Amino acid sequence: MARLSKQTLAALPEVVARPAYDRSRLQIGIVHLGLGAFHRAHQAVLTEAVLEAGDLSWGIAGVSLRSPETRDALAPQDGLYTLDVRDGTGDRLQVIGALAACLVAPEDPGAVLDLMAAPSTRIVSLTVTEKGYCHKPATGTLDEDHPDIRHDLANPSSPKTAIGFLVEALARRRAAGHAPFTILSCDNLPANGRTLARVVTRFAELRDPDLGAFVAEHVDFPSSMVDRIVPATTDQDRALVAKALGLEDAWPVMAEPFLQWVVEDRFSGGRPDWGAAGATFVADVEPFELMKLRLLNGSHSTLAYLGYLAGHETVSDAMAAPGFAALLQGLMEDEVSPNLPELQGFDLPAYRTALIARFRNPGLRHRTWQIAMDGSQKLPQRLLQTIRARIAAGQPFERLALGVAGWMAYARGQDLAGRPIDVRDPLAGRIREVTEGRSTASELVGAYLTLSDVFGTDLPASQPFRAAVTQALDRLLTLGPQKLVADYGKS
Repeated sequence: MARLSKQTLAALPEVVARPAYDRSRLQIGIVHLGLGAFHRAHQAVLTEAVLEAGDLSWGIAGVSLRSPETRDALAPQDGLYTLDVRDGTGDRLQVIGALAACLVAPEDPGAVLDLMAAPSTRIVSLTVTEKGYCHKPATGTLDEDHPDIRHDLANPSSPKTAIGFLVEALARRRAAGHAPFTILSCDNLPANGRTLARVVTRFAELRDPDLGAFVAEHVDFPSSMVDRIVPATTDQDRALVAKALGLEDAWPVMAEPFLQWVVEDRFSGGRPDWGAAGATFVADVEPFELMKLRLLNGSHSTLAYLGYLAGHETVSDAMAAPGFAALLQGLMEDEVSPNLPELQGFDLPAYRTALIARFRNPGLRHRTWQIAMDGSQKLPQRLLQTIRARIAAGQPFERLALGVAGWMAYARGQDLAGRPIDVRDPLAGRIREVTEGRSTASELVGAYLTLSDVFGTDLPASQPFRAAVTQALDRLLTLGPQKLVADYGKS
């Protein structure tokens, strides 16, 4: 079968949308760090609409910070790939052409820095996941002892981290007299722009106090919130897309129909007209961030850990099992929503109802194991911040505590039947060390609460927190996840 490429675009079936603009005239205006499926299913899609409207100055150069896998898949396709929007009614396919270049940072960090330092680059955006910020999740500050941060401070011209690349590129632009680019975070972090500003500024200060002052005064870090479920692409997905296209696509992306992107409107060097494509520009993103992180992501993580432990491969499988929908409905309505800031004109009950329907989408096949990755980095903003608010208000948090207990049972590396779990987490080694030989709920909770990077110092000292999580974990270990969750559907 022939490969998707600029030469084979004309062979696509008429029902498949494809670029109508002249891709040879694309200029790179955005460098994106973290070229994964999430970026390719949201920011690149809205940028595609901008290009279709005629503004070709916003082509994207995607940069993989670790693996050449995405570049190797897309380079023979001239950067083209398929977006497959799925729900219970079927698939809608669109070939995206916004990626003008794909680079792999470890192969040639100089080429990445040259591109970031070029005057035509006006925005550098990121989807590097929570761990890519090299910060302490409990405090949001730079982890100055992180080995890659220490490397980048010692080797500024060959960085490994997104933070190192950003600061070196800004230093080169400053030396050349070019205006700094805007740095746009699209990751699931609360106040992600401010978090990124904090770690980048601190890193710059450690390199040079004058550079730190320049970053603090002149670089914009708008926050943003992205809401779209994007499961990992499987070989089955590739086969289905190839059949629909009549062409092979090595790395299509799957996504649900829902897409919301809320962006703080603070771009010193200009920005694409993403608003015309569906983005919402606001003065303050934080209420939207908290809503999404605590309702969607908090529910997703709770579902992932308990669903995986109950033997459910996908989110939709778990949602079809007894009790899961009722558990999440109660978590969102009773324990999360009362502690969210008010969003004027936003229909929160309708959003919660839509979330349940989105989780039930059988077309996505979103694996619980994928969502469960990097839990130590995700838990603070997805569950623990809501728990802190509930404790401060003297309110119960039974379901939230169960989500935390689910992570504790999962992250120790074996399910409740003793089968090994492939835990992908930056703290996996430390978790194994502290939980070794611990079996009771009380012992395990005590061990986990020594991880101040996750729980801070306040939650380990909180008797209500310790008691609620211990009780939840004890019930989980005693009853098992299937029976425990099913009981929520009976109440």
